[in-house]
Formats: sequence, structure tokens, C-alpha cells
Amino acid sequence: MHLIFPKKMEDSMRWLKFKLLPRTLFFRTMLLIFIPLIVVQVVSIIAFFDGSWGRVGKRLSTNLTSNMAFAIRLTEEAPDNLSEIKNLTSQIFDMEFEYYPNAEKHKIMREAKEQNKLVTGFLEDALKAQFPEAITSIYMGGGSPDLVVFVDTEDGLYQFATSSKNIFSSSIFGFIAWMVGISLLLFLVAVLFLRIQVRSIADLATAAEDFGKGVDNKNFKPYGSSEVRRAGIAFIKMKERIQRQISERTQMLAGVSHDLRTPLTRMKLQLAMLPDGKGEDGLNKEEFLQDVDEMEKMLEGYLSFVSGEGGEPSGFVDMNEMILSILNKFRNSKALIRYTTNDQVSAIQGREQALKRALTNIIGNAFNYGNTVSVSLESNNRKLEVTVDDDGPGIPPDKREDVFKAFYRIEDSRNKETGGVGLGLSIAKDIIVSHGGKIELADSPIGGLRVLISIPL
Repeated sequence: MHLIFPKKMEDSMRWLKFKLLPRTLFFRTMLLIFIPLIVVQVVSIIAFFDGSWGRVGKRLSTNLTSNMAFAIRLTEEAPDNLSEIKNLTSQIFDMEFEYYPNAEKHKIMREAKEQNKLVTGFLEDALKAQFPEAITSIYMGGGSPDLVVFVDTEDGLYQFATSSKNIFSSSIFGFIAWMVGISLLLFLVAVLFLRIQVRSIADLATAAEDFGKGVDNKNFKPYGSSEVRRAGIAFIKMKERIQRQISERTQMLAGVSHDLRTPLTRMKLQLAMLPDGKGEDGLNKEEFLQDVDEMEKMLEGYLSFVSGEGGEPSGFVDMNEMILSILNKFRNSKALIRYTTNDQVSAIQGREQALKRALTNIIGNAFNYGNTVSVSLESNNRKLEVTVDDDGPGIPPDKREDVFKAFYRIEDSRNKETGGVGLGLSIAKDIIVSHGGKIELADSPIGGLRVLISIPL
């Protein structure tokens, strides 16, 4: 059953979920474990306080006040035996007892005021119930015994000194220590096992990212829970199928290349042996040669497009040096070249020749269509960005997605003098995406086209 809430409420709930909930699987799972554990502990402690500890505290306080009442009753009936009553309460009740007549009780009370008063609900209630007509006070002394109770009656002041353990149940501290200890133990065990499970998922994600960037992580082995192992095994099988398909297609295209190059070469040789100009049948030798050259160019472009997917090993590539080497090839052109960098990290993990092919296609397009070319390299701890600007005619916004399609050209013709065969940006995007990055087209500040390449580090 799916509950439908108003849009504003759903947006608010989504915002709270994004802000409050942790993003990683480890902390989300720990939250699912930690919150119920805390709730169980709180409920258990509250139940213990309201149940066992409360009943025990009330019973101890009632017993203590009953002993006090018994000592007061004996004193009232036999005041001459006060010393014996004191010994009796000390031996039997573990409580020191003193009696002060009305003439002395004010002095004793003033001295007691200097001590800290102890507010105990159970004992105060028991004293009020036991001595409804007397004035009772409870104080904490600094020595042993540390609990002092005064019962001020019409006949005099009765002072009782005993240990505070007689009104407090020490089991509460043992119970809390036991609950906290067990909770910490369960928490540590959960963290240990959960880290193993999360690490297996993280390793699977890393292996998938590496494969997407062209890095063959041969050390990856599925482990963890059965579901994670199944996902890891499925990923390995998928990777092997993709690699096999790429290898088969590469071999097929190599054979096609060989088969097509041979007849094209023969055609060029036969055309070279023909006389210049038009023949008797009205056909022009130069037009034939132009068609053959165009076929070779299309074949080379298609093979370059497909070869960008496979085979090259991955390693560390210095993008700064690569861009400089590409720009040096265009130093003799009439275009104005600008290059800037922030001198941060410029080395990334990738396939050097593929990245060089992609950047050469993009920068070459800028030189083909613009008189001013500006290239910048920026990087931080998360990603590397390459921006290529030119002041050429640019690309209309409605066609910026189409230019990444294979063999798509804005010009209607496929004349080699008006551009390539429509594979340059397709090859570049394929290579950049295979490295986990993205490529975008926008308006350039200098009037033409801006190509923004972003590759994660």
C-alpha cells in the first residue's frame, strides 16, 4: 500500500530524509541497529524504575521509618532507659539514635542547617505517613553514617543517623552497568560484521567503476553475504561477456579493414595508370580518386571510432603534458592559442592514447572552425576539467546532442573539404564516458563553441 501525500509534504519529507539520514549504507544500517537498541534500553530502565526499583525503594523507606517509630515509642514509654534504647537501635537496626528536649533542639537544628539537604521522595512520603503530626527533615552528613533524619515532635527532637544504603537499592547501578555493557558488546559485534558486509559491496562498486574506466581489476573476488557474492559473480560474468564481445568485434573490424584496404589500394593503382582528364566514356580520373580517398577516410574514421572502446591498458596520464603536446601540433596554424592551468593535480588514471585521440579531435575542431582557441585545465581533489573555447560559428543549441551521433554532420555534404565524416565528437564522447566522465557543449565567452570535459579523479 502506497500512501499519497500532498506535493509540499512529499518535498519536505524528501528534504528531511536527505538532510537527516546518513548517505552511506554502513551508517544507515548502524542507525537501524542503534535506534531500536536505545529504545529497548530506555524502555527497560523505565520499566525497572517503575517496577522493581520503585517497590524496593518504598519498602526500604517504610522499614526505616517503622524502626524510627519503634525507637520513639520506646523512648516515650520508658524515658529512663534511653541509653539502652540507643544500644538496641544501634545493634538491631544499624541506626544511631539521639533525643533532645525542646530546650536544646533549636541549637541542634541550626547546626544541621549547614549540611546539604537530601530530597528523597520515597523517604519523605514514608516519614509523612508515619509521623503526620511531626515536622521531619532529611540531611546528608559528610561522614559515616551519612543520612541524618530529624523528627520534631511536641515532646522533643529525635535524631536518627544511618547509612543512605538503607533507603537506596544498589541494584540499579548494577542493572545499568549490565545494560550498557551488553549494549556496547552488541554494538561492537554489529559494527564488526557490518563493516565486512559493507566492504564487500564497496569493493564490488570499485571494481565496476574501474571496469568502466578501462582498468581491469583482476584481484577482485566476490565475498560477503550470499546476495553480494551473487552480484559479484554476475558482474564478473558480465565483464567477461563484454570483453569477449569487444575482442570479437575488434578482430572482425581488423579483418574488414584488411579486406577493404586491399581492393581500395588496387583501385588507386589502376586509377593512377589511367591518363589524366576525361576518358572516352566521359568519366574523370580526378573524381574517381576523390571518391576513393573519401572511402578511405570514412573507413579510417569508423575504425578509429570502434578502436576507442578496447584493448589499451590503463595507467597514469599527465593531462597537462598531453594538452601541451597536442597544442604544439597546431603552433604553425594561423589561429591564436591560449592555454591556462591552475597547477593542481593533472595526473589521472586512464588510457593515454584514447584520451589523446579524444582531446585531439576536440582541439582540432576548434582550430578548424576558429581563429582564436583557448584551452584551460582545472582540477581539484574530486575531478579534472578541460575547457576548449573557440570563436568560430559554434553549434546551434538544438543540434548539440545530435553532433555526438556517429556520422552526423551539420553540413549536408560529406566533402572532405567541409569537415570529417562526422565521427570526431562521437569518438571523443565515447572515450570520455568510458573514463567515467562527461562532455558538454555550450556557448563560448569568446563567441563560438565551448566544450567542457569533466573526468573524476
